Amino acid sequence: MTQKFEIGDEVAVLDEAVSGKVIGVNSTEISIESTDGFIMKFHEKELVKVNNSSVLSGFFSSQSLSSVLKDKEDPKKRSFVKEKKSRKDEFVLEVDLHIEKLVPSKRGMSNYDILTLQMETAKRQLDFAIKNRMPKLVFIHGVGEGILKAELDFLLGRYDGISFQDANYQKYGLGATEVYIKQQVK
Repeated sequence: MTQKFEIGDEVAVLDEAVSGKVIGVNSTEISIESTDGFIMKFHEKELVKVNNSSVLSGFFSSQSLSSVLKDKEDPKKRSFVKEKKSRKDEFVLEVDLHIEKLVPSKRGMSNYDILTLQMETAKRQLDFAIKNRMPKLVFIHGVGEGILKAELDFLLGRYDGISFQDANYQKYGLGATEVYIKQQVK
């Protein structure tokens, strides 16, 4: 069912909250002046006459024209339910202290140089986590002879407000330490 629009017809746009008066008809393109005074062009299928209730009754079977227009003008407020994130969803900073992850090549580095670089990286990442109020981080140190783990335990023992333990065995195996940072309320 196509409608014929004439200049002066009161119209509403189907998919937008715009209504106005027809000011020009050009084939299937209709020019309207909106109630706000803007001139807009629409295809005839995008418009519906509002002063012809017999045409509108076919579109809206049980609703009155005024209720349809009111729904169109006042968008419904959507309710947003804030989801609580579980502790599992928190970001955990994982720091891999394996030397291959820290430098492109360890050639020419002594064991002392390697251990020093690993400990400096661990200290820098721990300070970063504390500064950025991260609740938890994991140092991946590997199993090896246990020297890096012992040094890491010594470093962590010098910090106040943190606790540490072996990390989740299923996820990291034996070669990781989990650090919990107790945040100070300022």
